[in-house]
Amino acid sequence: MSIAVLLTISGIILFAAYKIYGAFVYKQFNLSDEQPSPAHTHRDGVDYEPSKPIVVLGHHFASIAGAGPIVGPIIALTFGWIPAVIWILVGGIFFGAVHDLGSLAASLRTEGKSIGVIIKNQIGIQGKQLFILFSFSTLILVIGVFADIIAKTFVSNPGVASASISFILLAVIFGGFSKRFGNRKNAFVIITIVGVVLMYLFVYLGTLFPFSLDYRAWIACLLIYAFIASVTPVSILLQPRDYLNSYLLYGLIIAAVIGVFIANPEIQMGNEIYFKSENLGVIFPVLFVTIACGAISGFHSLVASGTTSKQLNKFSDAKVVGFGGMLIESFLAIIAVGAVAILSRAEYLDRFSTEGPVPLFSTGLGGMISSLGVSEEFAVGFVALTVSAFALTTLDTCTRLARFTLQEYFEDMPQKGAQTISKNRFVSTGLVVLFSVLLLASGEFTTLWPIFGSANQLLAALALLTISVWLIKKKVNAIFVILPMFFMFTVTLASLGLFAWKNFQDQIYVLSLIATLLFVLAVSLMVLAYKSLKKEAIKKVTS
Repeated sequence: MSIAVLLTISGIILFAAYKIYGAFVYKQFNLSDEQPSPAHTHRDGVDYEPSKPIVVLGHHFASIAGAGPIVGPIIALTFGWIPAVIWILVGGIFFGAVHDLGSLAASLRTEGKSIGVIIKNQIGIQGKQLFILFSFSTLILVIGVFADIIAKTFVSNPGVASASISFILLAVIFGGFSKRFGNRKNAFVIITIVGVVLMYLFVYLGTLFPFSLDYRAWIACLLIYAFIASVTPVSILLQPRDYLNSYLLYGLIIAAVIGVFIANPEIQMGNEIYFKSENLGVIFPVLFVTIACGAISGFHSLVASGTTSKQLNKFSDAKVVGFGGMLIESFLAIIAVGAVAILSRAEYLDRFSTEGPVPLFSTGLGGMISSLGVSEEFAVGFVALTVSAFALTTLDTCTRLARFTLQEYFEDMPQKGAQTISKNRFVSTGLVVLFSVLLLASGEFTTLWPIFGSANQLLAALALLTISVWLIKKKVNAIFVILPMFFMFTVTLASLGLFAWKNFQDQIYVLSLIATLLFVLAVSLMVLAYKSLKKEAIKKVTS
């Protein structure tokens, strides 16, 4: 099979799923534009700010994508390209898109609050506290890891650093012009065209004017930037930066598709399915933990209910942002598979062990894009820069999300210190950055990262559990959420059990203990959810 055929079939399936299944799922959440969205009812100009759907989609897509839909699928190719593609399509449509739209819908109906607060309303205060502690710890880990990855990228490729700094400055200027002139007829379209052209120009100028600092200096700059981005009104930096950055990825996808059809490469990896990998383990549950972004990722629920729900102008925008954004990411994951499946299995395994997933993706896709008439060196650099730009987006989005979770954790506590953290975004963001610094200084993020895949999918399972309880209490048939929920709990608990046992055997007791605690957390929240539903049923019988 050629890569062009793979992309064509996948694109048709995903588009049909959006039109048919997306319409069905959206209808189940009973969202109506007759009600004002939280962006209007709680508008504060900082976090709650109604925006055009294309702008919110840009933010949402840029935040959930990052390097996830590239790295996960490429690692999972060790099991073969066929199971990877099947899980991306099935998972993206019936798991991820339902999870993302469900998280967004539940948040919209809960004043734009996060999954943690929704858990409190549906399951109880204990559930909220457990979930927020878990999600906050996960976000701090992501901040630490991404700060490390971006700093090392900037050190090794100063041109990427220059372009990234230019993007930030451009976003601030773009945001100012959009706010002042964006509502005039055709003005926003013109401003967007100018902004996108300048952004692509900065990609080229970055290679001409590289900017160098050492690793520690970049870490400091990145965390300072993350602090500023977290406390700054979304319309000044977050929205315009993510909106413009999304055109980098759109451009990458368009260039990749055209390049594939021109070059017309064949899949060389073979059609065999390998049920066990020496490095990763057995295909179940490892495949479903390795491919998260692109199929289903718990991190998406934090973005959807954390920042995205506070920016939707009206409820009906949720379908294109939540369901549509997930399926675009699934298509990107298919492109990542195609970029590497042109290698034989032996070449893939050899190069993966020496280069890693992102360089493999960059060289594979860059080679296809070069068929458009640009140099392969420029094409490879453009792909690498795009991945780095989205890693930076994930960094500052995570900082804002960690701030939200910290504020929501302390909002129920009457103590003066707790209320200060809850209501003062500068104090809460400062604590987030402090925790990130401590994690980076300890070096523990490198030790803890292997468990992130399981923790991320546990987030997805817990979000689906919350959405299920919410729908059941509203007397909605929640089977379309319940089935994915049970599958994700099965995957997660199996993965955590295997991870805990393997690390115990290897005498890595810290990771074994963390995996065990996550296992207990999942079971505890399931028990709390069951008790909540049972209590609701008893109340209906006695009333």
